[in-house]
Amino acid sequence: MFDHNDHYHGLLLKQLPPGARHALDVGCGTGAFARALAARGPAVDAVDPDEAVIRAAGQAPGVTFTHGDITAMELPGGRYDFVSCLASLHHVPFGTVSRLREALAPGGVLAVLGCYRESTWSDRLVSGAAVPANAVIRLALAGRAAHSPVRAPVRPPAMTLPEIRERAAELLPGARIRRLLFWRYLLVFRKPRT
Repeated sequence: MFDHNDHYHGLLLKQLPPGARHALDVGCGTGAFARALAARGPAVDAVDPDEAVIRAAGQAPGVTFTHGDITAMELPGGRYDFVSCLASLHHVPFGTVSRLREALAPGGVLAVLGCYRESTWSDRLVSGAAVPANAVIRLALAGRAAHSPVRAPVRPPAMTLPEIRERAAELLPGARIRRLLFWRYLLVFRKPRT
């Protein structure tokens, strides 16, 4: 089965800073990305508010899975070299990125694979291009085993891409945002070293 978030794992892993020792995966679901991240070297704290998906995640070398709400959890300041959010930021107030920014070590990277609400003609144009590509990939992958029968909850995004750009400019100065094909965007923020 074709999963839009899994499709972008490689792109997110490219954002991992060299020598990263500690990572936080927010909204980890059943842990596929957290496992891939740990295989690259850092110790990973993987957090999800859904107890069923955390149970399904089980255990993995180098990953600590935690059932918790990232908006209420105490995050250690300056600890993480890498923080990832895969299709999870739209489940919490966007201002949560301030907490994630503070949890980054100097030089650390926040990488968000986010969902946005379509609002412009360019949104609809990209969405229109994604539909046939999505169908072709789903057909090509038909019959392959699905990852886990347990699926993380899905919620439609409330913010548009222009709204996300505006809030990111306020809360994550210097962040880069680019629209991706399959109804996603990539936000990358590097915390200054000083």
